[in-house]
Amino acid sequence: MSSGVVNGGVSYWYADDGLPAVREPLAGDASADVVIVGGGYTGLWTAYYLKKAAPFLRVTVLEQRFCGYGASGRNGGWLYNGIAGRDRYAKLHGQDAAVRLQRAMNDTVDEVVSVLAAEGVEADVHQGGVLEVACTPAQLARLKAFHAHELSYGEKDRELYGARETAQRIRVAGAVGSSWTPHGARVHPVKLVKGLAALVEALGVTIHEATPVTEIRPKHAVTPYGTVRAPYVLRCTEGFTASLKGQRRTWLPMNSSMVVTEPLSEELWESVGWAGRETLGDMAHAYMYAQRTADGRIALGGRGVPYRFGSRTDNDGRTQQETVEALREILVRFFPSLAGVRIEHAWSGVLGVPRDWCATVTLDRSTGLGWAGGYVGSGVATANLAGRTLRDLVQQDSGQGGRTELTDLPWVGHKVRRWEPEPLRWLGVQGMYAAYRAADRRETERHSAGSSRIARVADRVSGRG
Repeated sequence: MSSGVVNGGVSYWYADDGLPAVREPLAGDASADVVIVGGGYTGLWTAYYLKKAAPFLRVTVLEQRFCGYGASGRNGGWLYNGIAGRDRYAKLHGQDAAVRLQRAMNDTVDEVVSVLAAEGVEADVHQGGVLEVACTPAQLARLKAFHAHELSYGEKDRELYGARETAQRIRVAGAVGSSWTPHGARVHPVKLVKGLAALVEALGVTIHEATPVTEIRPKHAVTPYGTVRAPYVLRCTEGFTASLKGQRRTWLPMNSSMVVTEPLSEELWESVGWAGRETLGDMAHAYMYAQRTADGRIALGGRGVPYRFGSRTDNDGRTQQETVEALREILVRFFPSLAGVRIEHAWSGVLGVPRDWCATVTLDRSTGLGWAGGYVGSGVATANLAGRTLRDLVQQDSGQGGRTELTDLPWVGHKVRRWEPEPLRWLGVQGMYAAYRAADRRETERHSAGSSRIARVADRVSGRG
């Protein structure tokens, strides 16, 4: 059923909406008030909020390929309230600080939806929330613990469902329970990033594409075509950070892969349910994520080959055939009635993973260098919070503003050690995901309510636990 699959070509989202015409590269040395390296969600949201707050600022965005070439144009379209590192921030700064961070993320989902509506950006947004399902006794135990944990961070509108209530929302084979939060929405990733790029240009932001930045240093963003000088240089490169000079071990570029089906018939949708169009995840250790697209398909993702030696990244999103088959197997296991449905497109992309799995946003006031990222797969919404926070940090440093609720959040200024050198980095990540897959298999075979000890060991070794 995988013959004839379009493989790569950046992503299905670009096949659906079309590749953009590439903007002009940098023509030589230039200057700005703020230079942003990276034309994905983080860079574009930062540019948007800076220009809205201070229209006189000269803001330049430098992008190595075209805006949205990286994770912003390849992700699963989950605009939701998850943020990487919240539990660690609770340990470091206290529960109240982590609750403030979670509330900021809850509000961020509504912020994005309202800004897109106000600015006329059409991105196939459907605010149906997020549904996480459990399909084994061990997953159900984790689901209940997860649900209670989320409630402890103030999410009082989250709901817990049994097997029957879950089936009323979506008919996942063998689902024994689920947890739903309203703080989530489906989006079309490429329509979102294209809309943001056009929006910031209309506000007067300069975007140079086909302009790779090779080095960032105080007040300088260096490219093969010239150097842009600015008091503030903000690194918004997420999974591609390792390609910058001196940054190879800063964030690990973790690979994630996706497939999309052909459009489903009304009869097949009736067999699946999913009328609420929630984004869908599960409680497996090697988890999946999916959405019901605006054009009636299922887009589904998970980890394929998790990491390439030496922190290398792919060029066009091409995905190994065994990964395509593994994702198709998940699709049919969840929805047996879709066994005859074709997979039409497969692709991959990278996301940024810090050594302690904590997303961060920082501005070094002594150098003017700032950065945000390390979202560990939760970046669609987190990038917006990061953009607003970088705005506030720049305004605070330049004397245009003071401390704000955002600059006081616990992820601001967080420091994390670098990843190990190769081959330890490669061996560790490969071993970690092999352990998670083995744990999922063991839990399915044994039907025990306890989580596999293999996964708990992997969590501790990886820095997640």
